[in-house]
Formats: sequence, C-alpha cells, structure tokens
Amino acid sequence: MAARRLPSWITNRLPPLSALSRIRERTYARELATVCREARCPNQGYCAENRTATYLILGDRCTRNCSFCAVHHGQPTAVRADEPDRVAEAVAALGLRHAVITSVTRDDLPDGGADQFARTIRAIRIASPGIAVEVLIPDFQGSLAALRTVMEASPEVLNHNMETVDRLPFGETPGQVQGIA
Repeated sequence: MAARRLPSWITNRLPPLSALSRIRERTYARELATVCREARCPNQGYCAENRTATYLILGDRCTRNCSFCAVHHGQPTAVRADEPDRVAEAVAALGLRHAVITSVTRDDLPDGGADQFARTIRAIRIASPGIAVEVLIPDFQGSLAALRTVMEASPEVLNHNMETVDRLPFGETPGQVQGIA
C-alpha cells in the first residue's frame, strides 16, 4: 500500500536554526519561560520566522493539573517582581512585532496573576512602542476585578482558552462563573 501524503497545511517545515537560536539566546538567558519550551509547542519555527514569541509568565509550574496540557504542575515559585521588565527586554532585543503573554494558572495568588499581566503589558509598551501585545489569560477563578486589571493595561488582543469539560474540576460552565453570560 502506498504511503498517504499529508496536505501541506498540516506539516511544519524546520525553521532556520538562526531564528530559533536568536529567540533562545535572548529569552532563556533572561531566565524566562516560554510556551514554546514548557508546553512543547510544535509551532516554534513558524513563530521564530514571523518574529512572534509567546512568553509564559508567573513561573513554569501550574497549580492545576489539566490532562490536555504539557506544562508541569506543582508548587509554584514566588512571583518575580522583575519579570515584566525581563520580558520587555527580551521582546525589544528580538525586535518582535507581536508578543503573546500567557501564564501558568496561579490559583494561589489573590488576583490569579492579573497584576503581573498588566505590569508586563505596560513594560513591553515602554520598551517596544507600537508592538502588538496579545494576552492569553487564565480564568482568574471568575474574578471580574482581575479581568478589569488586565483590560486597563489595553492589550490589543485578549484571549482565554475554554478547554474544559464538565468532568474537570471547577464544574462551572463559562456562563455560571460569577454571572458572566
């Protein structure tokens, strides 16, 4: 039987090593986490070639243990006050056009990490005027105040994954979380 060829849109070609090396040098030297590495993202080459990077703030350990996620779970580390500035430095050093900021879920923090998101957005704007900043936020346990904190920092794009089903913890559906419909 002949091997089936996959359509071109489903395969990723390897990126130039220089593009990946540049991101690794300017990111990991600043002791920053990325979704590329922590979540084993298959799109690293695409992002590197298109001057995009996804930074993972608030550490590399999630307080939840979702079966669909490759990020490690466990006891998180302390929030690093200088992290927003280190992310902004890496973004500027790479000359990114679009920066994506996401995080591990930090149910241990009163605001779920919303203030760190806002501080990171503002630091990036100072270091790289004109850059598009996208945030992929956790659920903040349904806190509208935490969501407001992030929105006041004016990201161009606000995203939230709805990767949940009834059998997972926190059994609420999105419409039940603190009256959000």
